[in-house]
Amino acid sequence: MVTSYPFNVPRLVIAAPSSGSGKTTVATGLMAAFSERGMAVSPHKAGPDYIDPGYHALATGRPGRNLDAFMCGPELVAPLFAHGAAGCDLAVVEGVMGLYDGAAGRGELASTAQVAKLLRAPVVLVVDASSQSRSVAALVHGFASFDPQVRLGGVILNKVGSDRHEVMLREALEEAGMPVLGVLRRAPQVATPSRHLGLVPVAERRTDALTAVSALAAQVRAGCDLDALMAVARTAPPLDCEAWSPHSASPAFEARGSGGGAPGNGAAPVIAVAGGPAFTFSYAEHTELLQAAGAEVVTFDPLRDEALPAGTTGLVIGGGFPEVYAPELSANEPLRKAVARFAEAGGPVAAECAGLLYLAQSLDGKPMCGVLDADARMSERLTLGYREAVAVSDSALAAAGTRLRGHEFHRTVIEPGAGAAPAWGFTHPERRVEGFVQQGVHASYLHTHWAAEPSVALRFVEAAAARP
Repeated sequence: MVTSYPFNVPRLVIAAPSSGSGKTTVATGLMAAFSERGMAVSPHKAGPDYIDPGYHALATGRPGRNLDAFMCGPELVAPLFAHGAAGCDLAVVEGVMGLYDGAAGRGELASTAQVAKLLRAPVVLVVDASSQSRSVAALVHGFASFDPQVRLGGVILNKVGSDRHEVMLREALEEAGMPVLGVLRRAPQVATPSRHLGLVPVAERRTDALTAVSALAAQVRAGCDLDALMAVARTAPPLDCEAWSPHSASPAFEARGSGGGAPGNGAAPVIAVAGGPAFTFSYAEHTELLQAAGAEVVTFDPLRDEALPAGTTGLVIGGGFPEVYAPELSANEPLRKAVARFAEAGGPVAAECAGLLYLAQSLDGKPMCGVLDADARMSERLTLGYREAVAVSDSALAAAGTRLRGHEFHRTVIEPGAGAAPAWGFTHPERRVEGFVQQGVHASYLHTHWAAEPSVALRFVEAAAARP
């Protein structure tokens, strides 16, 4: 079902002058605090980040969804938002980096400011006030006036040191005509441990993560005016867009309809999707597109399951942290061998980043599935950034020539970096080939968002349905 337009839901974008100001604390705490009031809260994250949405999902009980204007295009931001927020009382969007920071060298593209404008949403600026007093007014004034199309609805002051400090900050912002919607005092950090790529994902520490989210809710509830924040959210005007739908994502999906079933009206192909603590990342829309294309999607855990799900005809191994669990993944020899047999028999496999490492001969010296003639290891160098890519080789995932935008984020290397038939050729910001295509396998470091090119999901399901 497609939600008709105009689409309206109260909404807030939580932004900051820079990373490290407290966006995740405030956004997750707000999501949890409003959810505790019995509200249906839709959680969103600007940009490609796949860890924060796990905490957002824990806070709200709904899938955390990404809004990425680079990977999906600005035209899909509002429809994807409307898809996730349909039927909700409030939507909260956590920004990325500083408010006006976006794709390098691309102006406002993929910035929090652009997302806010596309959603016609008021912005709440989270300011680290620990080392300033009256200067906060100049800072906020600059952010409020830099782009007149970005509407600042108010400020939440973070790391405030004392009652006197709070008074000075409030007086300065009152002179600037900017409402203070919350004040959070300097306090010990809520236990959300980090490591080489950011916060530890929820799936690895669910009990502790629940405690942390509850603590964030209490901290925000005590320091923020939830009623005033809700009033700001309600000032967002209707969006003139239709909600994105996996069933109407492309003409091919519309032709198939929403009745399920495989291409050709056969039994639904079973797509096994890796999950569990080692493989925590998948955009929610990927599963929805696979299902819309007629597949039955079944999750399995490579740490614990010793066989692929019964009837598996397609395999998706997405992002995560196999480097953290290399000994345990290696110890599960029955599953490694099952994956290798499936790939060797020509079964369609889509592997992104963590999946690429899992298919290698080894990871940090520990045997992996051995599907690819390559070895992976941890590196001191962080590889991070948006990429423009074109499919170099025909595969179960993409026809040669298919163009997609994606994102790399890893602190590992694989040698060699590309096979005889590479997966992608990067055209920006650097020119190189990357990844592996062999038989039914498409393996690469590149994270992609299939909503931008739904044909890849359809092509993959068709390849799975063609398996005997």
